[in-house]
Amino acid sequence: MKHTKVKELLNSAQTLQEVYVKGWVRTFRNNQFIALNDGSTINNIQCVVDFENTPAETLKRITTGAAVALKGSLTESKGAGQKYEIQVTSLEILGDSDPEKFPMQPKKHTLEFLRANAHLRVRTNAFGAIMRVRSVLSFAVHQYFQEKGFVYVNTPVITGADAEGAGEMFQVTSLPLDNLPRTEEGHIDYKKDFFGKHTNLTVSGQLEGETFAMALGQIYTFGPTFRAENSNTSRHLAEFWMIEPEVAFNDLDDNMDLAEDFIQYVIKYTMDKCADDLKFLEGRLLEEEKSKPQAERSEMTLLEKLNFVLENNFKRVSYTEAIDILKNSTPNKKKKFQYIIEEWGADLQSEHERFLVEKHFKCPVILYDYPANIKAFYMRLNEDGKTVRAMDILFPGIGEIVGGSQREERYDVLVEKMKTLGIDEEELWWYLDTRRFGTAVHSGFGLGFERLVLFVTGMTNIRDVIPFPRTPGNAEF
Repeated sequence: MKHTKVKELLNSAQTLQEVYVKGWVRTFRNNQFIALNDGSTINNIQCVVDFENTPAETLKRITTGAAVALKGSLTESKGAGQKYEIQVTSLEILGDSDPEKFPMQPKKHTLEFLRANAHLRVRTNAFGAIMRVRSVLSFAVHQYFQEKGFVYVNTPVITGADAEGAGEMFQVTSLPLDNLPRTEEGHIDYKKDFFGKHTNLTVSGQLEGETFAMALGQIYTFGPTFRAENSNTSRHLAEFWMIEPEVAFNDLDDNMDLAEDFIQYVIKYTMDKCADDLKFLEGRLLEEEKSKPQAERSEMTLLEKLNFVLENNFKRVSYTEAIDILKNSTPNKKKKFQYIIEEWGADLQSEHERFLVEKHFKCPVILYDYPANIKAFYMRLNEDGKTVRAMDILFPGIGEIVGGSQREERYDVLVEKMKTLGIDEEELWWYLDTRRFGTAVHSGFGLGFERLVLFVTGMTNIRDVIPFPRTPGNAEF
C-alpha cells in the first residue's frame, strides 16, 4: 500500500477510508496521541494509538524525532484545532530517536542553537516553513521568466573575471600550497595551475550573461555566487544565490519596470501557494517582537508588509534627491545615523536606505543615477559625466534588495572607464567584443535570492534562510 502525504489527508473530503502514512513524531502525549509530520505541510496530523493493545515496548519507542509508519482510518477529529485524525490500527517504528540525545525536543530553541544544528533544524516548524517558502519562491523565479520567454543560462562558477571590481573573491587553485611554483621574479606561476591562469569563484554571472543577451535577446541566470568579504553581519553570506536577468534593447526605465513586476509576481505567487507557512511565520514574528521595545517593533505584520509591496507602486527617486532628503532629515541633523550624510557622493548605508523606505516615503523605493565613482565599471555614463544609469531597489526591513543598471554599450567609453580603474582589457577581450560587434542598449539587475527569502519569511538573519550558511570562520556541514 502506498503511503499518503499528510497535506493530502488534511485536505481530503473523504473520511472512514483506510490510510497509510509515514513521518516523524513531533510529540507523543498520554501514551495515546501522536502529532505526526512528514514535511509536506506545517500542519501535523493527530494519530490516536490504541495503547491498551499496543506493546509497552513499542509505546516506549514513540519519541520525538522517531520515524514511524502508521495504518488506520481517517476520521473526523473529536478534539479542537484539527479537522481529521487517524485511528491507528497498526504501527511500525522505522527509525528510533533517543530522547536523551535528540536536540530538537518540542521546546523553544534559540536561533543560534538551531544554526549549530543546521542538519536537524529543518525538522522544526519554523525551518520547515522557511524552506518550503524558499522552494516555492525559487520555482516562481523560473516560472516568471519562462512565461516571459527568457532563456535560462548557466554561467560559470569558476571564472577569471571580477565582475564587480571589488577583488573580494575566493581563489580556485590546484597548486600545492606548501610548495608553490614561482616565476623568475618570485611571483606565483599561475601558468602551472589547472586552468593555466589565476581563477576565482564567481561573484556574478552578469558579464557572461550580457554576451548571451546580445544574441538571445533576454536571458536570466539563477545560481550560486561567492564573496570573500569578511562581513560577519546578519545580511551577508560568503555563498549565496543570485538571480540576474539581462535584456537587450532595454534602457534603465525598462529595467526598473521589469524588476518591479518580477518582485511583485514572485511574492504574490508565494503568498498564494504558502498561505499556511506564511501565517505561521507571521505568528512567530509577532511573538518575537513582544520582547522588543515598542520603538523597535515593526509597524506592519508580515502579511501586511508583503501586501504593502504588492499594493504600492515603487517610488522612483534620483540619488541626488535622496541625498537632499537624508541631509535634511531629523536623524541626520541630530546625528542619530551611524554614518552622517554630509555631501553628495556618499555611499548610502542600510540605515539610510531603510529611512527612505520606512520613514520618509513609506513604500518601496527605486534609487537611480548614482555617482559614477561608487558604482561598477560597466554602468552607462550619463551625459553629466559624473553619474551612471544605475538603480537600486530598497525594501522595508532589508534596505537594498536589487542592484542593476543600464550597461555601457559604447566601446570607447567602456575602454576609457576600464583604463581609469586599472581593469585589464586583455582579460576582458571577450566582453569588449560585444561592444565591437553589434552593440546595443541593454540592461539588467541582480537580486540576492536569500535577501528575497529573508523579506518574504520575516526572518532577520540571512543565515536562517539558506540550508547551510557559509560565513567567515564557518563552513560546517
